[in-house]
Amino acid sequence: MKTLEEYYDVVVVGAGHAGCEAALAAARLGCETIIFTVSMNSVALMPCNPNIGGSSKGHLVKEIDALGGEMGKNIDKTYIQSKMLNKSKGPAVHSLRAQADKDSYSMRMRYTLQNTDHLTLRQAEVTELLVEEGKVKGVKTFSGAVYHGKAVVLATGTYLKARCLYGDVVDYTGPNGLQAANHLSQSLREHGIELYRFKTGTPARIDKRSVDFSVMEEQFGDEKVVPFSFTNKEEDIRREQVSCWLTYTNEKTHEIIRENLDRSPLYSGVIEGTGPRYCPSIEDKVVRFADKKRHQLFIEPEGEFTNEMYVGGMSSSLPEDVQYAMYRSVKGLENVKIIRNAYAIEYDCINPNQLKLSLEFKNICGLFSGGQFNGSSGYEEAAGQGLLAGINAARFCKKEEPIILDRSQAYIGVLIDDLVTKENHEPYRMMTSRAEYRLLLRQDNADMRLTDLGHEIGLIDEERYEAFCEKRKRIEKEIGRLRNTTVGANKEVQELLIKNESTPLKSAATLAELIKRPELNYECLDEIDKKRETLDEEIIEQVNINLKYEGYISRQKKQVEQFKKMEKKLIPVDIHYEEIHNLRKEAVQKLNDVRPYSIGQASRISGVSPSDISVLLIYMEQIRHRKGKEDA
Repeated sequence: MKTLEEYYDVVVVGAGHAGCEAALAAARLGCETIIFTVSMNSVALMPCNPNIGGSSKGHLVKEIDALGGEMGKNIDKTYIQSKMLNKSKGPAVHSLRAQADKDSYSMRMRYTLQNTDHLTLRQAEVTELLVEEGKVKGVKTFSGAVYHGKAVVLATGTYLKARCLYGDVVDYTGPNGLQAANHLSQSLREHGIELYRFKTGTPARIDKRSVDFSVMEEQFGDEKVVPFSFTNKEEDIRREQVSCWLTYTNEKTHEIIRENLDRSPLYSGVIEGTGPRYCPSIEDKVVRFADKKRHQLFIEPEGEFTNEMYVGGMSSSLPEDVQYAMYRSVKGLENVKIIRNAYAIEYDCINPNQLKLSLEFKNICGLFSGGQFNGSSGYEEAAGQGLLAGINAARFCKKEEPIILDRSQAYIGVLIDDLVTKENHEPYRMMTSRAEYRLLLRQDNADMRLTDLGHEIGLIDEERYEAFCEKRKRIEKEIGRLRNTTVGANKEVQELLIKNESTPLKSAATLAELIKRPELNYECLDEIDKKRETLDEEIIEQVNINLKYEGYISRQKKQVEQFKKMEKKLIPVDIHYEEIHNLRKEAVQKLNDVRPYSIGQASRISGVSPSDISVLLIYMEQIRHRKGKEDA
């Protein structure tokens, strides 16, 4: 029987958030690309929380957009509520989050894939990875068809050997009852890829008609809507928003859970995989935080045209009868009806230490990977990795150098560096605290940091780039004008300062100096700023932040200079760590496992001490001197 064979530049396995970004990037860069999904219903699926963004995750979405990715544009089209988190804190931790209409989000992303040139969306299960002499050659599907590719991106999400569990019920499916991918894991192992077993979970979905919202706290969206995509203005996406609701667990809820812990597969030993530390199940919360009398629960709509509500904060794998009991113990849920049970899901993923910073496998040329398959959690983390994997797969096909984002450039850089450098024995979640230079890596300036690169790569078109350059020029011009505009201690100025509870002037000051005062900002100086032009809000925001935090920003830039020096000290590819005297055995093992590209990366490996780094630097200096003498 003849076997179907087709030829592509890039083959993407999996059409979740990572796969979608990878395929779109590769295709938009001119590579003939095919993306596989086990089900068309799983394209850009949100199997868990119905939102995009949130603390630190909003930064990732903004960065994806600044580089030319799709997630920000898609959520701007399909959100039902928008909120800026952490507004009472500094701009470094402001994070945008939007509730999504799940079905609409998935359908619009699928429509985008199906209408992108050079891109084919295909429903089929990939069962084999084809590798010859250490180079990827393509994939084989369950039907036996072969799809040749110069590069392959693995973005299998939570589908590999997946099984869903609650109580003693074990269902061998992927999320939301969709088909699991049961055959690819064995092929990966045969090619020497190390797999981990991780797990995550999701709460029950409940019927809106059975909820008593009158005893809950209504959570409204922001009056001012901030778009995720830098291509959109507020007026482009403004809409009537849908409310969410806040309620709490109580002592009765906790008692029901404690009495049934032995029936949870988490505690009975049925679940093998490691779960996410920062998104625990309700069973874990009750055990780990035994002193807490209650936990927040957010009742969130899954969309405009469904009665399904998501119970945020109450993921579980307890049995069905216990789920009913504990949910009905919550205020407002006394008569609740469950539409879909809560469950835990186990799946295969890789040890990401097998990857280079480009997200290419170290031992298989042309094989890239992204998303939860790399041991991360979250839609946004997945999309960021997928975008870089797709870009680098396309550049591999074109014989171009890979794009590597470092920790001073982007949260995506922090994410990837953490994954491939550090030991991750649980699903990795992005947090603002993981970014050393977070004042520089704000979500509001993601375009300032990354749009030049997006244009250089080829994902930002000329029209968008020209608009960006004009925005940057206007910011710089306005900051310059404020630095050079002086006001005296006249009556008008003093009255404005007193009105804003600011200390009156004793001598002349620039407008820039006034803006730096904590109680003042650009907008409130309008009365004394006679030459001000009308500027967009996003320009005013950048002017405010750059002047107000100038000292802190300058200090962090100096720290980045030191960081860059360490990143530029490249470690020879052929180095033999076993030959380096005084390097501890643990350091030798860890350095061999990760094979860091620079001293900077080596210093971030757990188990490699500062003294090991000193030994390594001395050894590299000796090599340099030796080579210098030989060349002479």
